Amino acid sequence: MKNSFIVFLLVLAFSCKNETTKTDIQALKVEGLSLNNNEKWIANEETHIGMNRIDSILKTNTTSNGKILGDALSKQTSYIIKSCDMTGEAHNQLHVILIPILEEITAIKDVEDISTLKKKKTTLMGLTATYFDHFKN
Repeated sequence: MKNSFIVFLLVLAFSCKNETTKTDIQALKVEGLSLNNNEKWIANEETHIGMNRIDSILKTNTTSNGKILGDALSKQTSYIIKSCDMTGEAHNQLHVILIPILEEITAIKDVEDISTLKKKKTTLMGLTATYFDHFKN
């Protein structure tokens, strides 16, 4: 009887779902975004710096104020846009991912509740991961 109870507890313990929070953000599929013959596109240095800064802001942000977060992120997208000297298909592909990033940042600025801000931040982190899956410096 004692062994049956122990086996039952072990089965119960291993059958429960893992409730830990996943720390890796999954890249999102963005319609029209593709690789360059199965290779990452080359982004200019400033774009890559700006995207790294966006990634860092999102990972270290502790504010619950969407306007503050949005303004910090907008500063980086402005830097990217002003510094972009990319051309050709790499530039076109950059726009495919930057447009949804810009839209999310604009939306974040108007968010007033923490739950919505967390969702928008998670979406933006997914878009940022998508950028890094498709671009390198």
